[in-house]
Amino acid sequence: MKNIERKTHTIDASGQTVGRLSTQIAQLLKGKHKPEYLPHLDLGDIVYVNNVDKLKFTGKKLQQKNYYRFTGYVGNLKTEKMSELYQKNPKELIRKAVRQMLPNNKLRNDMMKRLIIR
Repeated sequence: MKNIERKTHTIDASGQTVGRLSTQIAQLLKGKHKPEYLPHLDLGDIVYVNNVDKLKFTGKKLQQKNYYRFTGYVGNLKTEKMSELYQKNPKELIRKAVRQMLPNNKLRNDMMKRLIIR
């Protein structure tokens, strides 16, 4: 396979909603904007995201949306509200949204390495 030419994209997150921003980022990381896109190859670009602490939220998502994780033990389903996650680490909010939009295969970790959130 030939060398992959990866461009860098800088996205300003101020004033954008989480979902629309993460779909843009996921498409750039997958490489769907390129004419030589193939779903089984990792042809995506490098994405820098700035100003994640100035995101916009619509509706009551900050109070109502929950993130779940399961430890594997009985009764240990951990929940965290979006507002708590956003206060602790707004970068993790974008990272989770983009990760769920990427394909669930062995290419996803390499794609996520090219997402740099400042």
